[in-house]
Amino acid sequence: MTNDFAADVLICGAGAAGLTLAIDLARRGISFRLIDRAKAPFRGSRGKGIQPRTQEIFEDLGILDKAVASGGLYPRQRTYRDDGSYHDADMAEIIEPTPAEPYHLALMVPQFVTEQILRSRLAELGGRVEFGRELKGFDQDEDGVTARIADGGGEESVRTRWLIGADGGKSFVRHTLDIGFPGSTLDARAVVADVELSGLSREVAHRFARGGDMNLQVWIGPLAGTDLFQVQAPVARDAYVDLTPEGLTRFVSDRTGSSGITVHAVHWASDYEMSARLADSYRTDRIFLIGDAAHVHPPTGGQGLNTSVQDAYNLGWKLSAVARGAPDRLLDSYEAERRPVAAAMLGLANRLLDAQKRGDMRRGRDVRQLDIGYPESELSLNFTASQGTLPAGARAPDAPLRGAGGQIVRLFDLLKGPHWTLLAYEASTHTVTQRAELHIHRIARDAECRDEWQHFKTAYSLMPGDCLLIRPDGYIGAVFDADRTDEIDGYLVHVGLSSLQGNCQ
Repeated sequence: MTNDFAADVLICGAGAAGLTLAIDLARRGISFRLIDRAKAPFRGSRGKGIQPRTQEIFEDLGILDKAVASGGLYPRQRTYRDDGSYHDADMAEIIEPTPAEPYHLALMVPQFVTEQILRSRLAELGGRVEFGRELKGFDQDEDGVTARIADGGGEESVRTRWLIGADGGKSFVRHTLDIGFPGSTLDARAVVADVELSGLSREVAHRFARGGDMNLQVWIGPLAGTDLFQVQAPVARDAYVDLTPEGLTRFVSDRTGSSGITVHAVHWASDYEMSARLADSYRTDRIFLIGDAAHVHPPTGGQGLNTSVQDAYNLGWKLSAVARGAPDRLLDSYEAERRPVAAAMLGLANRLLDAQKRGDMRRGRDVRQLDIGYPESELSLNFTASQGTLPAGARAPDAPLRGAGGQIVRLFDLLKGPHWTLLAYEASTHTVTQRAELHIHRIARDAECRDEWQHFKTAYSLMPGDCLLIRPDGYIGAVFDADRTDEIDGYLVHVGLSSLQGNCQ
């Protein structure tokens, strides 16, 4: 079999997961092709909540400012009582930002807008989506994958090192691999539609729950950054819903008891059964599943798109490292780290769905995904006698520092980019050798960065001389004493970095 690869990676599916992976590969100089069977981009907003952890990822990828400018915070929710009165409340627990967690509230960005922003960033990096190209089949061997791709003009054969199934809940890649997708179709069916609508204020989201009956509820909220509203409503399993403007006007009138609300146009609509499913495996040799191809969630909690983006963010740097010579077994850590996260998020979404049925759903800290970590991962090593607040595998918090020139420097600014970062805390010298893909920073009174406000010390609780090795995806890979650098040499080789020379003191 020839190994004349057309690209290192073939990504099948150009939703949020596939686009995020393509961006991460592009900024690392890894060749790829990104195909999608659809002839044009997705037009709907099935996923619209960008959680704080995903906002941190978007900052690293260079798109957070565009996402914020294109969307907005969730409005307050106005819940109407049967007597016509109402009360307003926040849709999620309000948590103030801190130096360690600068993003604290979910953003509302319609999915079609998020994907447009991702495509624009990909174009800036020289990449593009090949729409109207469908994966028809594939075969793999020990060296690569041969894929067959069809478009309107015929079929081509493509040779690639890895194939990524980012092709949604009905994934062709997953089906072809015969990977189990256990779970259930939940006892819930719903309608969601992006519409032009008059008769309701855009200042709040509107929830009507007549008599407390789930099948009489409807939620109508403004889609931030657009002139549209989104209509969401549970429906009976055997009910027919007319998704035309006239049909949705009647539907809304029945649910709200008001004849003053008119749907003028429908930009996108879907009538679907909610499911909760998790793939038995995320990897078969040189083929990987990410996003909805690996897990599907009910919409409660806003976890699906966010979990998908983070799958891609986890896999991207590992593919790059192996492409550049790291051991292939590094890729085993993708499933080991990400599948338990998806299982936990599915459990959370199901619990929130049950709460929604009872009429008491409230989204708290657990939906923000800031506490996700990989403490049990083989990539999380603690080589220090000190007991810091954060073990290896935890998310690396932000912290404002004082630069040597007097400027304020965020720790996230030091971490931003596709590199690894080594932080040496209150070390007396800086004898660690610089090398490609490893940025080294000293944090001390006489160093390039000073912990003037003690936020770094509060977040990390390190002892003088401790070192942190932070992964490209913003998690702590290793914590080690300055005089024990030899013990992480094998770790560095495993993740694609040459052995560490010198020490941190």
